[in-house]
Amino acid sequence: MKNNEPCVVDVTDLQFILQVLGGKWKLHILTNLYFGKKRFKELEREVIGISPKMLIKELKDLEAIGIVNRETFNTVPITVEYSLTKEGLTLKPILDQMKQWAIMFKKEMVEKSQL
Repeated sequence: MKNNEPCVVDVTDLQFILQVLGGKWKLHILTNLYFGKKRFKELEREVIGISPKMLIKELKDLEAIGIVNRETFNTVPITVEYSLTKEGLTLKPILDQMKQWAIMFKKEMVEKSQL
C-alpha cells in the first residue's frame, strides 16, 4: 500500500471476536480454564462476582461455539467439568499476549501518573 492511499479497515473480524469473546465474563472464564479442567463450583468461586445463572449462560454460549467442553460424570451428585476444546486451546497464545500487554500498559500508566 502506498502512503497516500486511504487505509481501509475491515472490522468484521473484530466484530466477530467481540461476538465470540465479548462481554463481562467470557475472558474471566477462559482465563480460569486456561490452567485446566474446572468443576462448576470451582469456576463459580474463581470468577468473582458472577452469578450461577450468568455462569451457566456464558458456559453454554462458549460450549455452543466450540471453545469450551462440558463433561458430565455419573456420580452422586452429578459431577460436571469444563475444559477448553482443541479450538479453545488456540486462544492460549492470545491470552498470553493480552496479559503481557496489560502488564506493559499498567506499568506505563503508573509511570505517567507519577509525573
